[in-house]
Amino acid sequence: MFTISLLEPIKKTSDYISINNPHHFRDFCRVLYKYLNLYLPLYNNELVLMCIGTDRATGDSLGPLVGYKLKDFNHSNIHVFGTLDRPVHAKNLADTISYVKLLHPNALIISIDACLGSLEKVGCVSIGEGSIRPGAGLKKELPAVGDLHIIGIVNVSTSMNMAVLQNTRLSLVMNMAELIASGIRHCTNLYNYRINVKK
Repeated sequence: MFTISLLEPIKKTSDYISINNPHHFRDFCRVLYKYLNLYLPLYNNELVLMCIGTDRATGDSLGPLVGYKLKDFNHSNIHVFGTLDRPVHAKNLADTISYVKLLHPNALIISIDACLGSLEKVGCVSIGEGSIRPGAGLKKELPAVGDLHIIGIVNVSTSMNMAVLQNTRLSLVMNMAELIASGIRHCTNLYNYRINVKK
């Protein structure tokens, strides 16, 4: 069920925001809002948040935690997939992608997942263009997903990634989930307010 990600090649360099930076919320929102303004008009202002992972390992629970924090979204143009109660993980990822494409064929998809990386990037959230391939860090063959991605680097990649996932600090994952969820909430509220004012 574990779906720890590695980044697919993307069109531009990703932006990294450290949760230890005192201005991390401002920096996260600045980058995310830039991407929403650039891409959402091309996708009929419809957004799908694909929150990938499982709560069976603390290191892989970032996506479901973000989905849980956003499950009460009441915007008709924003759809959340992947929560603690109904996670999107390795076993149902392909079916979920097919379901999303059927229900929301023209929506912008932002994939949200945890990632293992280098020591200096641990504690950083990456926002960028392009898809991710969940499961690549655990040698799983799963479909790529996302037009944009938000990745939290939760621990160091080693030869024992499964054990690393099981021993990742929950406090780090929770802090990342709070940043991502609150940033998404703020930026999408701002974006929807702006486009509604223009009508």
